[in-house]
Amino acid sequence: MFRLSLLAAASVLFCAFAAPPAAQASQCFAYVERTPGLVPVAVSTAQASDTVEVTYVNHSTFRLQTPAGVVIATDYAGYAGAGPVPTVVTMNRAHETHYTTTPDPAIEHVLRGWNPQGGPAEHKLTVEDVLVRNVPTDIRSWGGAAEAYGNSIFIFEVADLCIGHLGHLHHKPTPEQLAQIGRLDVVFAPVDGGYTLDLKSMIEVLQDLRASLVIPMHYFGGESLRVFLAGMQEAFAIRIDTDATTEVSLRTLPDRPTVLVLAGG
Repeated sequence: MFRLSLLAAASVLFCAFAAPPAAQASQCFAYVERTPGLVPVAVSTAQASDTVEVTYVNHSTFRLQTPAGVVIATDYAGYAGAGPVPTVVTMNRAHETHYTTTPDPAIEHVLRGWNPQGGPAEHKLTVEDVLVRNVPTDIRSWGGAAEAYGNSIFIFEVADLCIGHLGHLHHKPTPEQLAQIGRLDVVFAPVDGGYTLDLKSMIEVLQDLRASLVIPMHYFGGESLRVFLAGMQEAFAIRIDTDATTEVSLRTLPDRPTVLVLAGG
């Protein structure tokens, strides 16, 4: 349905834009890459059978395991759940619950969502079967002032899926940032409604992203989650799981956009 309409739109774009280079090219873009004002569309024709294992550890930390066995932990603050030490961790610095200054030395790749030297962080890393990249966004300081490039939306491209983690998102992405993000099949979204983006704006962001699967995170107690689900239920199916782990693949994405609440929050 939605994916088919996007495929039709992609055929039009094909006539107007050249394909990006194959090496390190993002699978989340249709014929164009990093074009301001243009939100790319899905064009994948793969019939992927590989699955990505997703486990909600706590707060904003998810543990992903790719088909090749690469383990990734998001917003890593020193704990990545049960199992082997992650190969890749991402971090954001809005609060100490989203980063650590002493990551496990066994972690091969520590990707910070901010640049300690100033300016935006820039990551584009391929490990086995996954490409990890980031789109920098701003954050608010405790005093309310804007701090440029203090957060990153991390995107994991694996098994023909585009999986996005919004981090500690404090503002609606600009059209240019949406173009850099591209399409997302799965998105991890903070829904506390106060420390990050307000719930009305977060719902609008998720409607703009139009991912097949939205997995809420970063909520405190049940009230903000309840309000979030109530605001999403008109356009999204709601599924509440009693397990902290789910498996995601291109072929098993829901036909109707769905909010999946995993245990463990």
